[in-house]
Amino acid sequence: MVRANGAVSLRELARVVQTSEVTVRRDVRALEAEGLLDRRHGGAVLPGGFTRESGFPQKSHLATAEKTAIADLAAGFVDEGEAIVVGAGTTTQELARRLARVPGLTVVTNSLLVAQALAHANRVEVVMTGGTLRGSNYALVGSGAEQSLQGLRVSRAFLSGSGLTAERGLSTSNMLSASVDRALVQAAGEVVVLADHTKLGSDTMFQTVPTDVITRLVTDEPPGHDDRAATELQALADQGVQIAVASGPGAGQGPDRTGGPDGAVGERRASRRDVPLPGQRRNLPPGNGGSPLRPAPSLAEGPGGRIADLAPRRR
Repeated sequence: MVRANGAVSLRELARVVQTSEVTVRRDVRALEAEGLLDRRHGGAVLPGGFTRESGFPQKSHLATAEKTAIADLAAGFVDEGEAIVVGAGTTTQELARRLARVPGLTVVTNSLLVAQALAHANRVEVVMTGGTLRGSNYALVGSGAEQSLQGLRVSRAFLSGSGLTAERGLSTSNMLSASVDRALVQAAGEVVVLADHTKLGSDTMFQTVPTDVITRLVTDEPPGHDDRAATELQALADQGVQIAVASGPGAGQGPDRTGGPDGAVGERRASRRDVPLPGQRRNLPPGNGGSPLRPAPSLAEGPGGRIADLAPRRR
């Protein structure tokens, strides 16, 4: 499976061979010791996978349930009549399918797949960048794409990538894709990263969004045994990133996180947007008209997922 797809998650391997993830993880370690594959957070890739980028057909079959849950939750952060940018990727493609129902929306994108998902949405305007087509992920890249974004200003950008760490932020394996993603970020007042738990703790060649520029991360709940992902989430929260955790079918099961000492759970209405970390003093980027965010005391729960406010650990 790894040779055919370039990468595979432990969960998918366990499902195919009908065994537990614990057994799969042990076998993956043995195969790595023989040099047959490289372990990555939540899965495995072919040797040398640090610089290798899987194509769209391979990525589209990885963590599909998690991507669906993330897209459902991320769509709730988009308002009617808003102007946003949506980057290339299989998770952002899932998001675009849900944005087709948001009236008055303007979506700027360099992704043919995102544009296709919105092509028949009669109340959504799609603006595509120029550029050169990368067939591996159906994205427009290069100087043409970057120049078309100059002078653009939108409320927020929704991006995904190949890896996410608290130390470097979001990264990708391709230089041209990274350059366009950085241009998309420059056009947005806020940056929302969509990344399933298998990407947490993974680091790839080209940085696209530094951690201090990421406003919010939308992810799924890491499995209970995945200490690395949980640690990375806490480290991102410690640096001021708002963490939105999607729950639902396919989302990993892990320890519950609450935002207050009593673990209170409140209702989340679709109109609610900013749920900052307790004690956080994070200023919004220019252009969104906001003031510094105020602490939120509890976990908020609602349709499509929940917002987990991870409090910075005391030093």
